[in-house]
Amino acid sequence: MTRQPPLHACRLFDDGGCETFGDPDLMFPWWSVTKTAIAICALRLAEQGRLDLDAHMPDQPFTLHQLLTHRAGLPDYGSLPAYHAAVRADEEPWPRDALVEAAMAQGRLFAPGQGWRYSNVGYLLAREWIEAVAGQGLGDLVRAQIAGPLGLDSVVLAQTRGQFARTAWPEARRYHPGWVYHGCLIGTARDAARMMQGLFAGQLLRAESLSRMRETLRLGDALPGRPWTAHGYATGLMSGRVGAAGRAIGHSGAGPFSVNAVYHFPDLPRQVTVASFTDGHDEGVAEREAVRLAVSG
Repeated sequence: MTRQPPLHACRLFDDGGCETFGDPDLMFPWWSVTKTAIAICALRLAEQGRLDLDAHMPDQPFTLHQLLTHRAGLPDYGSLPAYHAAVRADEEPWPRDALVEAAMAQGRLFAPGQGWRYSNVGYLLAREWIEAVAGQGLGDLVRAQIAGPLGLDSVVLAQTRGQFARTAWPEARRYHPGWVYHGCLIGTARDAARMMQGLFAGQLLRAESLSRMRETLRLGDALPGRPWTAHGYATGLMSGRVGAAGRAIGHSGAGPFSVNAVYHFPDLPRQVTVASFTDGHDEGVAEREAVRLAVSG
């Protein structure tokens, strides 16, 4: 018999309805949904005149916008077998420079703006660039630019094993969040949904900034084992179509022991944002649950 994974989710309707599935107080790793938060912080700082998304990083050929859209031509450390072996062995995270050197030894993949490749290294550099401009760490930036305005009380940038041990999955008790080099937010399913809903409701960005954030590079059609019938990437957002549910805009995430999907579905008669969290390694499980909850509302 196929095991049914545990599901913890929140469904928020634009008309004010809210439903939770599972314990609403449980904390979860947000994994790559953190990329959406980093992109929001960058766009808010740009609105405040504190940075230029299209400026080149000092001594580098790419811009901040190219980093945030995975178009800088940088490789990813996720392709390094030694990285995954070290995580499995529960080692301490590598020094930042050692990680970047190992990843960059794979070589640049294309000239900036001339291709697309998902890169956690790119988001590490984007985070560092934003922190340097703002004079604040990512945790403080998320509190000031996102969690504070929306009242997201649970959201924390996890930096220690002890903080990660607060999350729902038993495996988190021995995982160091420093292995997620761009940072890993933790929080409830409801606050993940509220962040995404607040973004698309215009509570975080001006209309022109949100429009730019949503500009999508189409990457292809269906993905095996996942609900996408067309998929692409915007600025810190996965964006495409999921069959009868129409457009889905948000982000999925995966770590060594859990997955999540946090998406806004604007084409449904009753617009809805869903955050789903489950254990395992297959992002498609969380994505399919998000779609199922969206269309069953």
